[in-house]
Amino acid sequence: MLKLLTRVQRFRSGFPLSFHFLGWVVLFSSVLTLVVSSILIYTDHQARLTEMDQRLQAIESEYAASLTASLETLDQELLQTQLRGILSLPDIVHLRLNIKPDSELIMGVAPREARVDSYKLGLPPAGEAPSALGELTVTASLERIYQNTKNRAFTILATQFFITLLVAVLAVWAFQHFVARHLAAMAAYAKDFSLEQTCIPLTLDRRDTALRRTDEIARTADAINQLRERLHKDAARQKQDAAKIRKFSTAIEQSPSSVLICDRQWRIEYANRKFTQLTGYAPESIIGKKPGSHSENEQEIRGSRYLWQGIRLQVQRVGVWQGEVNSIRRNGERFWEQLIVTSMKDDAGHTTGYLILGEDISIRKRYEQQLLRQANYDILTGLPNRMLALDRLKLALAQAQREGSMVAVMFLDLDNFKHINDTLGHDAGDSLLIEAARRISSCLRGTSTVARLGGDEFLVILPGLAGPEASAQVAERILESFTPAYSLSDQEVFVTTSIGIAVYPADSDNSGALLQHADAAMYQAKRQGKSSYVHFTPEMHEQSHERLQMESRLRRALELEEFELHFQPILETATGQLRTVEALLRWNNPVMGMTLPDRFIPLAEETGLIIPIGEWVFEEACRAANRWKLLTGRDIDISVNVSPRQFRDPRFTGSVKAALSRNDLAPERLELEITERLLLDKSIETADILWQMDREGIRLAVDDFGTGYSALSYLKGYPFDTLKIDKSFIHDVTQEQEAGALVRAIINMAHSLGLTITAEGVDDALQAEFLKKEGCDLAQGYFYSVPLPDRDFTEWLKIHYLD
Repeated sequence: MLKLLTRVQRFRSGFPLSFHFLGWVVLFSSVLTLVVSSILIYTDHQARLTEMDQRLQAIESEYAASLTASLETLDQELLQTQLRGILSLPDIVHLRLNIKPDSELIMGVAPREARVDSYKLGLPPAGEAPSALGELTVTASLERIYQNTKNRAFTILATQFFITLLVAVLAVWAFQHFVARHLAAMAAYAKDFSLEQTCIPLTLDRRDTALRRTDEIARTADAINQLRERLHKDAARQKQDAAKIRKFSTAIEQSPSSVLICDRQWRIEYANRKFTQLTGYAPESIIGKKPGSHSENEQEIRGSRYLWQGIRLQVQRVGVWQGEVNSIRRNGERFWEQLIVTSMKDDAGHTTGYLILGEDISIRKRYEQQLLRQANYDILTGLPNRMLALDRLKLALAQAQREGSMVAVMFLDLDNFKHINDTLGHDAGDSLLIEAARRISSCLRGTSTVARLGGDEFLVILPGLAGPEASAQVAERILESFTPAYSLSDQEVFVTTSIGIAVYPADSDNSGALLQHADAAMYQAKRQGKSSYVHFTPEMHEQSHERLQMESRLRRALELEEFELHFQPILETATGQLRTVEALLRWNNPVMGMTLPDRFIPLAEETGLIIPIGEWVFEEACRAANRWKLLTGRDIDISVNVSPRQFRDPRFTGSVKAALSRNDLAPERLELEITERLLLDKSIETADILWQMDREGIRLAVDDFGTGYSALSYLKGYPFDTLKIDKSFIHDVTQEQEAGALVRAIINMAHSLGLTITAEGVDDALQAEFLKKEGCDLAQGYFYSVPLPDRDFTEWLKIHYLD
């Protein structure tokens, strides 16, 4: 009895698995039954429908001829008899006979579910197309067929259901008796198993036979018992190992570096998550492949094969390889990767595999390349810069020393570049530099170097020359390449260059000295008329040294208060009354003495010193005008020259207004003299500054009119108040009829535009009289007064306006 209760308890404990097994057996049996039954039912139904279609076709073959004959004779009784015969056939329930032209004969009742077939009845007359006498429509009921199909389906399904149920019950009983109860026993043992009970073996309630000792349940029970025996010994160690493995696995999987682990044959066994993020390759797509061979591009695979052959040899020889490689992602994108490849060894020192660590350094490489590019190349033209050019010059000199050849250094400076940059704007200047770089480069051979040193200065290095005459040939080609016009801001501009040449070893064997000598020769070329080249001579060194000294002294001139203003009066030609005073800058250096603007102003513009010097001039000129008002009791206007470089300074407008405000000088008392070359610039910035000055009340004058690129459109387009005729026109006004006519025309033109006209360089009474007669408004020159220092001009004012 106890044994029976135990079996019942085990059956209950194993019931869920048996229930699931029963469910699956019933499900699959039912599905199979439904499929088979459906096929049988469908086949039987289709056979009955086919049989009906055959009967309908037989009606046409058997009755068509007789019906046609009856229609021809219009025998009504015979037609009805024939139709009743058709209606008596199985499943035929309705007939409709349409008799041409408009008669109809109907028998029976049409059902809802039916098969319908129609036949044309008629005879073809001789030599004519067939003509129908009527049409017979036959309707067969499907009710009997559907009923037979239902009965058949019920019989088949009922039979299959009982078969399925019987098979399921037997299968569940067999599964429960031979499998499930033993599995339940194993589960109960495993549930209660612990390290404290490893001495209790697992036993099953089944007969011990030779066949059963080798089946799956017996093997499973033996495996559990063997596991019980090993578990007691290995539990602690396995627990520690599992913790370590989880820790190391997590660290590798979450590593910020990509990790590949290869076996001894360099086949990939593992790839972490970072590798997939870095390359785009899923681990399962590369397992079993060798590093570098997982690309889909055959050419890339061949290139990587050679690289990894070298890496493997290095690792096998010394145990580690480290370097940077240009890898490719799955999408074809290239990236830089830093790799560390090491061998993994066991306790005996034998190699068991290889570890590959990778890190994406593309951003760092891009920054390095960008910094290298910026450090060695000019951003605008793409040419080598000064640093790279000097390196190449030193290499060329070292090679020439070994080979006994010559090296020519050419220093190029574009003529009038600052004028173009000031008048047409910086964009046009940049375009000019780019085109000039292209033209110079086109004149050189492959071993030569052309570099941009800064601004409009270029350096050409010609290595491996047999004689100095070769440099002259290159210089001539460069000068010739500058002959065609440049298209800048929709204007054609002709630009030339001046070239200075120094040759190693004749001129110097030092790179720095060669550059200085080439620079000195270039300035000599400019002094000789530009658009030419000059070879260095020892005398040029002194001139270059003198220019360098002047620049050094000029940089300290403001600090040492070496600048001073001289003043020249501008008078009305009709009355001789003082109208305006022009402020003229002078540089009084203790070493060079009094220096005129023609010597230091170009250097100041070139170095940018003209900006602070110009601010000092405005401040001193406004202060002087304020002193004269206090001295004379009347307003005296002050006129100040403005260079194009100064005019383009962003702080220019603010500095002018600040000087007026600090010295309490009305804006209309200040006149700015602007050279004609500034008017060539049609930029919006130029117009804005001029109109802003005009709105402030500051007067504007065109200086040295007639010597540049004057055009009436410039005078009409800007708010000028005064036009100053250059002294070169006034000099011959009383001696040459053409000069007098030209001055007369300028005066009339200026007055027609509403401008005040001022004549410069009036040196004698005849010139003054001529200008007065022709209606010139104002005049200045040595006839009235030379430019005077501040103290002397104050005395001049006292003599003429206070006595």
